[in-house]
Amino acid sequence: MDKIYGYARCSTNETKQNIDRQGRELSKCGVPAENIYWEFDHGTNDDRIELKRLMDVVESGDTIVTTEVSRLARSTQKLCEIIKIIQDKQLKLVICNSITFDCRPGHDTDVMTKGMIQMWGVFSELEGEIIRQRIKSSMANAKAKGKKIGHPATTKESIPDTFYKKYPLYKNGSINVTDLARLCKCSRTTVYKYIKIIEEA
Repeated sequence: MDKIYGYARCSTNETKQNIDRQGRELSKCGVPAENIYWEFDHGTNDDRIELKRLMDVVESGDTIVTTEVSRLARSTQKLCEIIKIIQDKQLKLVICNSITFDCRPGHDTDVMTKGMIQMWGVFSELEGEIIRQRIKSSMANAKAKGKKIGHPATTKESIPDTFYKKYPLYKNGSINVTDLARLCKCSRTTVYKYIKIIEEA
């Protein structure tokens, strides 16, 4: 039976509310909660673990749903690679409340839709570059004014309760770092940081 999967991603510097909003939108589009893949990584990273897991598990006839093209990729090259996988594996790609690219058996591939998705990829890449330049400029201005840059240091007390609840499962070998990151909805980098803080305390 054909299945429907969702992909939610936010960068490590985005708020948790952002990815929670994506989850709600995916649910409204009919994606079962257990089929949503949560990623905390930059869209320019070519080695995103959850996206790879999703692409490995989908089969011909399945559907992948995401909220925006930029959630899939922040570079045109990476987006084109994903589109090729969609075509090769005969999948259906749905951008919530926007556009559908259907390559399932028995459906004609819409060249115009493919072109539209790729065009959005160009704009997404441009937007990402503008954001990076804006951040660099803001940091330079703050540094020039003598302001402290960066997030407050993470302490044992500031680690979320959710992590402490799932941490014993990692310690007894029931789950690995990737599982722990997915359960706590944070990046693997953050998980390693939390583990180091807890174990060195």
